[in-house]
Amino acid sequence: MDIVNKLDEHGKGAWIGVMILSFILFWPAGLAILAYLSWSGRMKCWKMGRRKWRNYGGHHHHNHASASGNSAFNDYREETLKRLEEEQVEFEGYLERLRQAKDKSEFDQFMDERRNAPPPSDNPEPSANA
Repeated sequence: MDIVNKLDEHGKGAWIGVMILSFILFWPAGLAILAYLSWSGRMKCWKMGRRKWRNYGGHHHHNHASASGNSAFNDYREETLKRLEEEQVEFEGYLERLRQAKDKSEFDQFMDERRNAPPPSDNPEPSANA
């Protein structure tokens, strides 16, 4: 499937061009290519942007949005994404601790109010109907 790999290297424009040409020359071939693109996940990849899709042989690679061709930039981007993910985990932990502190504060306030409330009277007040 060397043709598939070459078309993958050229991107979605090559796939669209081959599909249109196939429809013009022999419509069942165009339909077959359209079915292949849909079945292989290549059509979803175009809509989803950064989604992975499988090429012939089971190798995975990203859409053009994830590989710039510049290894230094790719390394920088990966380090930055990893750092941002770590910061996100730390921030979510901070928010959880903040929520727990707020809940504890509210509970402590409730317990203090309850302790300081006057004890309930044993003598019920006479009702107006009696």
